[in-house]
Amino acid sequence: MKLTADYHTHTVYSDGKNQIVENAMRAKEIGLKEIAISEHGFSHLCFGIKRKEKARFISEIRAAEKKTEMRVLVGIESNIRGFEGRCDLRPDDFSDFDVYLCGVHVLVKYSSLRDVWHLGLGNYIKSKTILKPSKRLIEDTTAAYINAIKNNPIDVVTHLNYQCFADAVEVAKACRDYGTYVELNSKKNHLSDDELYEVEKTGVRFVVNSDAHSIDRIGDTKLAAEQIERVGIPLDRIDNIEGRLPNFRLAEYKQKNL
Repeated sequence: MKLTADYHTHTVYSDGKNQIVENAMRAKEIGLKEIAISEHGFSHLCFGIKRKEKARFISEIRAAEKKTEMRVLVGIESNIRGFEGRCDLRPDDFSDFDVYLCGVHVLVKYSSLRDVWHLGLGNYIKSKTILKPSKRLIEDTTAAYINAIKNNPIDVVTHLNYQCFADAVEVAKACRDYGTYVELNSKKNHLSDDELYEVEKTGVRFVVNSDAHSIDRIGDTKLAAEQIERVGIPLDRIDNIEGRLPNFRLAEYKQKNL
C-alpha cells in the first residue's frame, strides 16, 4: 500500500515538533504528491492554533510550497464543540483553508456547560476507566458527530471514537451520505477490528493519515495498514493511496459558494 498524500500532520503551530517547511521537505523526500498541515483547531485550550497566527501560518505554508515545489495544503483539525454539531472552523474561515479535518477532542472550549460535562468529560472519564459508557452518552456523542457532518463541509472525520464513544456505523453512514471520509489513523488505535468491519460495510470511503507530530512519522501507514489487512478493507475504498487523490467537500463548497 503506497501512500499518495498525508492530510493529517502537525507542526510547532500546535503540538508538533517541526516547522512547516520541514514537514513539506520530508513529504517530498518520501515521494508524496501533497501534504496538509492540519493543526488543532482554534478552540483547543492547550494546543490549538491561534486566530492571530492564521495569516502567518498560511504564509509559511505558501513559502514551503514554493520552496519544495510540491503541493502543501492549509489544513485544520477542527474540534466538535457540542451536540448541535458546532465546530471551531467558521464559514468566514473557509476561504483560507484547503482541507477541513474534524474530530472529538478533550480540553476544548465547548459550546455549553452541558457539552463540557457530557461530550468532553463524560467521554474522557469513561475512556480512562473500565466503566461502560451509558446509552445516553453514546447517543449524544453520535448526534454530535452526525450534526457536525451535516452542518459543515467536513472533508475527513479524524480518529473516530478515540477517547469517546459513538455509534461508529451511524457516523459512517452520515459520512457516506454527505461525502466525508473516515480516517484510518496510523498513530493510534481508535476503532476495533469488529467496529471497522461494520463501518466498511456501510460503503463509506476512507483516507489513511499518519497524524504525524514529527517528521519521522510523516507518511507512516504501518498501524493502519496492519488493521486494513486484518479486517480486509478493499484498497480501492481508500482514496489517498496508489496514486489516487480524494475529492474533498470543502473544495466543492468553496467552488459553489465563494
